[in-house]
Amino acid sequence: MLSRIATFASERIGKFVVLGVWIALVVALGPAAGQFESAQKNEASSFLPGDAESTKVLDALEEFGSADVADAVIVFARDGGLTPADRATIAGVRTGLIEDPPVATGAPSPPVFSDDGAAAIITAPVDVADGESDLLLDAVSDMRERNAAAAPEGLEIAVTGGAGFSADAIEVFEGINSTLLFATAGLVFILLVLIYRSPIFWIIPLLAVAFAELTVRGIGYALASNGVVVNGQTAGILLVLVFGAGTDYALLLVARYREELRRHEDKHEAMRLALRRAGPAILASGVTNICALLVLSLAEVNGTAGLGPVGAMGVGVAMIAMLTVLPAMLVIAGRRAFWPFIPRYQEGVVEVPEERGAWRRLGDRISARPRPVWIGTLTGLVVLSFGIFGFSGGLNQQDDFRSDVESVRGQELVAASFAAGASAPTDVIVPDSTRVGAVTAALEGVDGVTAVAPVEEGPAGTRLAVTLGPDPYSSEALDLVPQLRDTVRQAGGEGTIVGGPTATKYDLDEAAVRDLILLPPLVLLVILVIIALLLRAVVAPVLLVGTVIISFLAALGASVLIFDYVFGFPGEDPSLPLFGFIFLVALGVDYNIFLMARVREEAQVHGTREGMIRGLAVTGAVITSAGIVLAGTFSVLAVLPLVTLTEIGFLVAFGVLLDTFIVRSILLPATVMELDRRIWWPSALSRRDTASETPAPPG
Repeated sequence: MLSRIATFASERIGKFVVLGVWIALVVALGPAAGQFESAQKNEASSFLPGDAESTKVLDALEEFGSADVADAVIVFARDGGLTPADRATIAGVRTGLIEDPPVATGAPSPPVFSDDGAAAIITAPVDVADGESDLLLDAVSDMRERNAAAAPEGLEIAVTGGAGFSADAIEVFEGINSTLLFATAGLVFILLVLIYRSPIFWIIPLLAVAFAELTVRGIGYALASNGVVVNGQTAGILLVLVFGAGTDYALLLVARYREELRRHEDKHEAMRLALRRAGPAILASGVTNICALLVLSLAEVNGTAGLGPVGAMGVGVAMIAMLTVLPAMLVIAGRRAFWPFIPRYQEGVVEVPEERGAWRRLGDRISARPRPVWIGTLTGLVVLSFGIFGFSGGLNQQDDFRSDVESVRGQELVAASFAAGASAPTDVIVPDSTRVGAVTAALEGVDGVTAVAPVEEGPAGTRLAVTLGPDPYSSEALDLVPQLRDTVRQAGGEGTIVGGPTATKYDLDEAAVRDLILLPPLVLLVILVIIALLLRAVVAPVLLVGTVIISFLAALGASVLIFDYVFGFPGEDPSLPLFGFIFLVALGVDYNIFLMARVREEAQVHGTREGMIRGLAVTGAVITSAGIVLAGTFSVLAVLPLVTLTEIGFLVAFGVLLDTFIVRSILLPATVMELDRRIWWPSALSRRDTASETPAPPG
């Protein structure tokens, strides 16, 4: 019964039923898919863990009525000092904001002039109730248009502060899905044409991925509408996951289908056998990725936790699509789809791909001296991993933009003439009004604090605005947060809390470090269990997981060196190791699963060493193609103007290629040949002794 269900898409009637169901599903989810972007949240507060001190400050600000307010800091600067005409322009800009305020914008503050007379700032609050990012973007855009029209020659005017940075981030993420979609689809199209050397076949797997992508967007909208945090970064990674994993599964199924078409005249029978033989490995791979991603749901950082169910859903839909609608379309299209290289069936002629080709020759060479091969390869990977010691984790919001944006330039202008923290003050909530003076005095004594001023009073107590000397998004400012919190608690009591942009970034980084310590061991445990069930062994799963771990460490070490010395990035995001680990370990195990599932199949007949060579020979080309496609899809993240996403894309792409060409092709085969049948312990296969178990090396 289960076999019939699994191969239903290969049946003469079933193929049309399956295709019809997918078409109906896409049509039904179409409206929701079109609203996926509107459900995304990109404000930093939505990423924070619920118990973070910054979150408590935001909750307190709700009582003041200022939690939804983002300050737009308009900075005016001229080299050599502001002129009387400049001061008149500043007054005119402020008057315009009062008389004709931009949408959701409150009354601006009087201008504050710097001591050196070279700059001035005006602060205008923008109310973004309920996270209405469009209102904030419209308000900031309006201000920037007015400034551009009002600025005399030589006077620089820029909008920065919380509102300015948020607006620039929204603009980056606003077109992220369409940019990624076209770039990823275009790259996959090119790779499929090169892999299959057919002007028409690429349509089928790409159409199957499109079915999965539209379905995922519709379900993603439903998840986001029901409380799952989905931001622009999550949406971008989700799209890449669906295209990458979906195309990988398609390549593996198609490879087995083509193999069976040469052995069977009936295309339905060929697909039925392909699903039975490749399906379990694809299913195990998909389940491994799903479980690994679901572990992210335990993350403290809400943005990371949101990627868990959303990413798992994306991989799950892609896997189901490749096991249902893809085989249905392949059988409907028949052999003609592979034109001009059509796989023909010839009665009495049996092709044996396990005994020929470049991958077979590579396996033979490794089998001649497996021990020096795996020792040398492992040594090289360990050397690459030393680059991890250069990991800084100091990438801040200001440095995350790869292109020039106005908020960053504005922050630079503020820092040149004022205390750098003036554009993003730190919030302190003092619940006991009698201790406000003591807290203020204690804060003024902290090295790095340039000013402390009361802002408002409310049910939660008194809110103080603390201006820091360092850039509010720099590592120097982040290092001040623990000291500020200790200081205010000693002076104001345990209920006195510190929040604001700097503290928010600090809490996010701390939560990311905790997630990195907690989640990887859980992911490894899940993967070990799944592979052990698939291979019915203990040694093999430990070896497979061990190889992908060293592959990840080597990829991270090499990537850090490249980020620092080739790309010149200012640092790495603290979440990079966790994202890299999840994707590289889960996806890296994919290829090992595909390879070792075939090796086990061959080993039952030919013995482990010969089975390893035959498995490598028959899967080498398709797994390598899949690795190139997956690396290519993740590398598309580099087209986005954010350092964080560029680093994630590069790390995963580099790691996948390293795993595909070195770990899976050389290190794993060499270690399997070294261990021989012991690799299958404790299954019966580990005790089987056949004449072909240790064939003589090729002469």
